[in-house]
Amino acid sequence: MATHQISRSVTVKASAKHVFDLVASPARHVEFDGSGTVRGVVSGPARLSPGSRFGMTMRLFGLPYRMTNRVVEFEQDRLIAWRHIGSHRWRYELEELSEGVTRVTETFDYTRGPSALYVLSGMPARNAASIEGTLVRLREAAERG
Repeated sequence: MATHQISRSVTVKASAKHVFDLVASPARHVEFDGSGTVRGVVSGPARLSPGSRFGMTMRLFGLPYRMTNRVVEFEQDRLIAWRHIGSHRWRYELEELSEGVTRVTETFDYTRGPSALYVLSGMPARNAASIEGTLVRLREAAERG
């Protein structure tokens, strides 16, 4: 199976711990989502941990829906990833470059699921643009404090 991933990175003037705290809080996801699809939290913990499940209200092409995710990778202040029922993963990797400066890499990983239709529909470009928007908004949220 070919590896299919889309990644983008941004440098944030905030500690890895601070950025991780934002990403590990489902209630904050709507604040920094760059896709325009995340609307709010419907279930789950206030803070994500290994194996956490959390449900989000979403909207795509004008249609509302709900998505349940499960945390599948977790390394405190460094890595968190979750997947939905379709097995695609959203991953955030944090690397503290110096005190108070962190590189954040977001990856959409569609290696584990069907990818032909995904690629033919043009979704990789859409996901890349969404990731870029998310990272800008995440940087703004983190730097505001």
